[in-house]
Order: sequence, then C-alpha cells, then structure tokens
Amino acid sequence: MKNAERAARAAAAKGDRPAKVVVARNKKARYDYHIDATFEAGVALTGTEVKSLRAGRASLVDGFVLIDRGEAWLEGVHIAEYAEGTWTNHAPRRKRKLLLHRAEIDKLSGKIGEKGFTIVPLELYFLGSYAKVEIALARGKKEYDKRQTLREKQDMREATRAMRQRELA
Repeated sequence: MKNAERAARAAAAKGDRPAKVVVARNKKARYDYHIDATFEAGVALTGTEVKSLRAGRASLVDGFVLIDRGEAWLEGVHIAEYAEGTWTNHAPRRKRKLLLHRAEIDKLSGKIGEKGFTIVPLELYFLGSYAKVEIALARGKKEYDKRQTLREKQDMREATRAMRQRELA
C-alpha cells in the first residue's frame, strides 16, 4: 500500500489534480444493488482513524448511510484500531459524520423515503490529504437480477477471450 500511495503522490505532484488513493471498495454493493446516483462526501475522522486508513485497514461491507435531523451519518463501516494507538484509539464501528452540501442531503433524504431505496458506500479513498467516501443512492436487486448480472459478466469474459484467440490466430 505504501508504494502505491507514494506513486500516486508522485503522479499528483506532476499535475495539478490531487491523487486518488483507494483504501477500500465495496464490491458486493454493485452486485446487490442497482446504482442510481453517486455522490462524493467528506468524512469527519479522528487522528487514529486517519492513520489506520493510511495503513489500508478498512472494510465497507456492512456499511450504510442514515440521514438523521438533516445530517448524513456513515454507519457499519469498520476502520480497525490503530496499532500504535493508546487510550485515545477510536471505536472500530462508530458512527461517522458525512460532509455533504444541504441540497445533496435533501435530495438523498427525499429519495430514501421512497420504497426500495437505500444509500450505500462504494469506495473509501484519500483525495490528496482528505478522506472521502463515494456513496450511492441504490435500489435492491432481486435474485433473478443478480443471476442476470453474473450471466452478463460471464458472457463479456467469454467474448474478450474469443477476441484474444482471434488476434493470436
């Protein structure tokens, strides 16, 4: 993780855009949900959480977003305790405040009031020195939708394999 982070920072130093260093991805979310819209949100973290994230120790698998009294909260995300932390260490699964614009929060809260919609985290990353999370407004898939997604993936793999065989021949 350290080498990838160092390479990303070096690439960012050449250009004017900050480097995006991915810490964790929620691959299961794209399998379980239809993604309607995505949003980038900042995350309010403590010092030991940031150090643990820089070490690449996070999991988004059980994560979800709640909107409570006009604020967005990230829940169920596991950020492991910092190994060199002392009594100031954080709780691994605590609620973390998401930093979104008021219009985005209003849009999300209006949509999750409808049946079948939820907000799930897709990716946790550093953009420059800021911790960000990509969240998605999503609808749950049915079992047959999941089978269809797997079938499409397998068909794409077979098609690319056939194209490679054609190129070699």
